[in-house]
Amino acid sequence: MMSEHLSVVEAARCVGSSMPLPFDDLEPVVLSVIVPAYNEIAVLELCHRRLRGVMEGIGLPYELLYVDDGSHDGSGEALMALASQDRHVRAIRLSRNFGKEAAITAGLDHARGEAVILIDADLQDPPELIPDMLAAWRSTGADVIAMRRRHRSGESWFKRGCAHLFYRLLSRLSEFPIPEDTGDFRLLSRRVVDAIKRLPERSRYMKGLFAWVGFPTHEILYDREPRAAGHSKWGFFGLVRLALEGVTSFSAAPLRWVTGLGLVTAAAGAAFGLFIVLRTLQGHPAPSGYPSSMAMMTFLGGIQLLSVGLLGEYVGRIYVETKQRPRYLVRDMGETAGRPASRRENGQEPCNEEA
Repeated sequence: MMSEHLSVVEAARCVGSSMPLPFDDLEPVVLSVIVPAYNEIAVLELCHRRLRGVMEGIGLPYELLYVDDGSHDGSGEALMALASQDRHVRAIRLSRNFGKEAAITAGLDHARGEAVILIDADLQDPPELIPDMLAAWRSTGADVIAMRRRHRSGESWFKRGCAHLFYRLLSRLSEFPIPEDTGDFRLLSRRVVDAIKRLPERSRYMKGLFAWVGFPTHEILYDREPRAAGHSKWGFFGLVRLALEGVTSFSAAPLRWVTGLGLVTAAAGAAFGLFIVLRTLQGHPAPSGYPSSMAMMTFLGGIQLLSVGLLGEYVGRIYVETKQRPRYLVRDMGETAGRPASRRENGQEPCNEEA
């Protein structure tokens, strides 16, 4: 086991000399698995059992880092109890529901592994693929092993269609390539994690940030499974908000589109006015009527409101950034008694939790 551990360390070094080795004052960890959870009490036991089985089979030093995002169904208490019983488990409870992106950020801030894997608690992303991700990381030397969804079981055709269109629209709008059909399920090298921790955004669309850092990426196709238990916490409007977050965080193209629409509308209005003047000079009666006037006013008013609303989305994100509030607040942390304390518990803050 030790020789295999050393080989992974050497592979990590090959990825980049800037990658730090595990902290001297902590038990060495090669793999960190971050599991954000919100009201997932129905699936937590099965999730942990499958994750633990996979990680034990790999045979490398690891930690399972569960982040409870303000659950109110007992998930937080269950994770704290699990952390007190299993030396491989660390649990973080946030003070309230900050959202999945903040929960992932909290996990990245506290993860200690040379490789960090993100996976959802609902088991739609099979933990049994983790050995394949690790093997690809070691063989390709890529810093990011992204899991691309080939098929999405258990989801409606409407959700699949909207996701398909969104990923391609975002990829076209963004100034850098964002992998299509790729969620949060991925492996990150230590230097990618450290790079993401340096980013100061409060409004975070993690899939875009993973692509923005620009390190070498290798994709693996897989079939996404239905939820093992429980139900999705993402409603339609929540997904719309996430989509707006992604578009406005990584592209100014919608603002340029609105500018273009304004120019086209102004040109059309000028052309129509010139048309009326010419017809009047030729002796034709000028068009009149309440319906046509209302139609034109409604059309122009709708464009104006759309433009103001779109501009407001960008201004609102500037407003959030200027307040400089922490991305999340930790209520408490749990781990097995007698285990070496994390850096946060030693009084040292993660580099960007409140930066």
